[in-house]
This record gives sequence, structure tokens and C-alpha cells, in this order.
Amino acid sequence: MEMHQVRYFLAVARTLNFTRAADECNVTQPSLTRAIKQLEAELGGDLFRRERPAAQLTELGQRMLPLLQQCYDAAAGARSLASSFKSGEVGSLRIALTESVDLSLLIPHLDEIQKHFKGLEFRFMRGTSKEVAEFLKSGEVELGIAAEVDDEWERIDAWPLFTERFQLILNPRHRLASQDSIDISDIAKEKLLNRTYCECAERFSNSLREQSIEVGSCHQISSERDLIELIEADVGIAFVPRSSNAPDVLKRADVSGLDLKRTVHLYGVAGRQRTAVAGAAMRLLRGADWSRYN
Repeated sequence: MEMHQVRYFLAVARTLNFTRAADECNVTQPSLTRAIKQLEAELGGDLFRRERPAAQLTELGQRMLPLLQQCYDAAAGARSLASSFKSGEVGSLRIALTESVDLSLLIPHLDEIQKHFKGLEFRFMRGTSKEVAEFLKSGEVELGIAAEVDDEWERIDAWPLFTERFQLILNPRHRLASQDSIDISDIAKEKLLNRTYCECAERFSNSLREQSIEVGSCHQISSERDLIELIEADVGIAFVPRSSNAPDVLKRADVSGLDLKRTVHLYGVAGRQRTAVAGAAMRLLRGADWSRYN
């Protein structure tokens, strides 16, 4: 079945006249009639009764009309979308982030990108550092945001965006919330919430052990949302990166005696052609001012 055959059928079904339909489709009547006969042969029956003064749809034609109309509209929509992509009027931006990277970091830059690409569609994927690397390798995403990715594939490119320190976050009712300064020794007997989804989790645990802070009895947390809810319930305290988008009602504090930082990177695949929108996003993110998190 060819799309021009469907278009000719719809024209005749609308006008009920082969001559007028041929004029609308800008073809000769013999060409239109031949195409419809080929379509009828493929479908196994007549679509029209050739009567005068007007053609009439057969029962098969009546049943096929909504289906072929839907088929034609879908094909026209696909052509229009492809044309919009080619002209830059619409684009798709596919980004993978690790669970420890807050999406709010990207919002101002996504707003800027939308100004240049009409009808822009976003696709965000979440995963571990290893999963982000797999998304990049398979082509499911074009860009990745993570502190580090768990892969040594030589084609993964990395560009540092900013380096940030970790802060203590706790409920304002917590006993440490009233202290002007918090030392690492002050949290020795506190119940910590361990962000197991963070790429730096193991390195962070090792740093705490070096300060004689036992991490074996920590609460194990697997999402940022759960972490915030537990802190709001005053179940424990946690160390989070400075860029973490925690509610303002919670207390943040630097802890002396613990100097742990992470560097958030933008990742891509070397040698792979990028879409226009991905290229624009990469340039925007690499050129952005991230100093507020340093």
C-alpha cells in the first residue's frame, strides 16, 4: 500500500467523483483510477461503485475509510515532525542523571534552551553511575550528569562543571541545630542517614571511619526524597552536597574536621554525532557560571 494510493482514495471518498478527485490531487484521471484499482486489488475488493453522476463507497470502502484516514493522518504527522526536526523548530534532549544530582541544577539552563528550540521535548533518565554510563554507550541518552561514572570506556568524555563540598543537614529541632559551629566529633553518637545512591558513598564512609565515626549502624537510604522526609521527621542527620535542593526549613551546617568534596561532571560520547539541541545544551552547561556551588 502506497501513501499516494491512500490519498487518492480519500479524495474520491470526499468528492464522490473521480474527475474532481484527480484535479484535487493534481494527477490525470487514468493515473488516479489505476492507483485505486491497485489498492482494491491489494485489499481484495471494490472500494467504490462506479455510478453516475456520483461514485459510491461500497461496504468495504465504508469500513476502510476511517482506517485509511487514520493511516494517512499519521503519515502526514510523521512527515511534519521530521521536517520540524530538520529545520530546528523542534528537538529532543535526552539526559541521564545519577540519583545524587538534583534536577533543579538544570532548570535555568533548560529554560534558556527552550527559547531557541520550539516544541522541545525533554527525556530524563535516572540511574546509578554505572547505569548512566550504559545509557550513554547504548545511545539512549546523549548527555549525562554525574559526579563520576562507573565505566572505563575510552569513548566517554567528561567535562567538570563545578566542585562542591558536603554539608550537614538536620531537623531544626535537633540538638545540634542550635550550635553555631559543629565539629566532626559532635556527630559521633548521632544516627546518620547513609545516601547509598551517591557515587561518593563509599569514599564518604571511609572518610568518616578515619574520623572514628562508625557508619555500620547508619540508616540506609535509597532516594533523596526518602532522605528529606526522614530528616523532616527528625529520624537522623545526613551529609548532602551543597547543591542538594533541600527545603529551607531544614538546617544546614558546615562541619569542621571533615573536608569532603565532589566534582559534578557533564558526560558525552566522543566521536558520536550529536543533535543540534544536545550540542547547544553542552555548550550552555560548560559555559555556565556554577560558582555559587563552589
